[in-house]
Amino acid sequence: MNRKKVLCFSAVLTVMILSKLCITAKPESGKDPIKKVLLEQLDKDKKRKAMALSPEKEKEAYYSSITFANESVPLENPMVETKFERYLARFSFGKQQSYDLHKKAEKHLPKIAAILRSYGIPEDFKYVPLIESDMEPGVTSHKGAGGYWQFMPATARLYGLKVGNGVDERRDLIKSTHAAARYIKSLYDQFGDWTLAAAAYNVGGGSLKGSIRRQGVNNYYALKLNQETGAYVYKLLSVKQVIENPNKHGYKRYAQSQDKFQHINEQNLL
Repeated sequence: MNRKKVLCFSAVLTVMILSKLCITAKPESGKDPIKKVLLEQLDKDKKRKAMALSPEKEKEAYYSSITFANESVPLENPMVETKFERYLARFSFGKQQSYDLHKKAEKHLPKIAAILRSYGIPEDFKYVPLIESDMEPGVTSHKGAGGYWQFMPATARLYGLKVGNGVDERRDLIKSTHAAARYIKSLYDQFGDWTLAAAAYNVGGGSLKGSIRRQGVNNYYALKLNQETGAYVYKLLSVKQVIENPNKHGYKRYAQSQDKFQHINEQNLL
């Protein structure tokens, strides 16, 4: 009888010890999938908080990414920044209230970019026809410039286009883009600077050389130019930004999950 009591007591004690061990034992984190997921999420949250930027720093990070033809834009200069923001606002969705710009870009820019690349021209020049003609081949200026790239008749002929006798190849997107690429290349050869080449496309190489000579300055952002040429590169920069970063500038319909430039914690501008 006593032996049975001892065996019974031993069995109860064993169960109690095992229960205690089960309660106090902790599973290895590596073998607990739920705990592993929670730890990973906590780690991500810590990293996100560490990378968080103030609105001022977000703007600084965005602006430091802005270039034209792989050349820097001195947006740290208050005058340059103010002028850029003025034109950028004009091309924002809040001002345009239309997706026409993006529709035209989607249709034509891939073809233009491919031709420019074949000549070694930076892709940012693909935005020129959007500024020059709004991608409308029938547009003619009061001075006689026409077509997608707004060539003057003499310049068009010089770079291989037929103009006259019922023919106007300035209205042919492919042919006129080849001609524009040759022209832009020649302007770069003259100035050795893509930003100046863009300005010269607008005002003419001779006129820009005269401004540089008179002012002793060969930096577009420091030159005093006529109103149209002084705004020209700023317009190109602005169109580039709204096309490449549609969400940031209000064009939600064309927004991807992220704009081309998007900091991990950045809020969209609009």
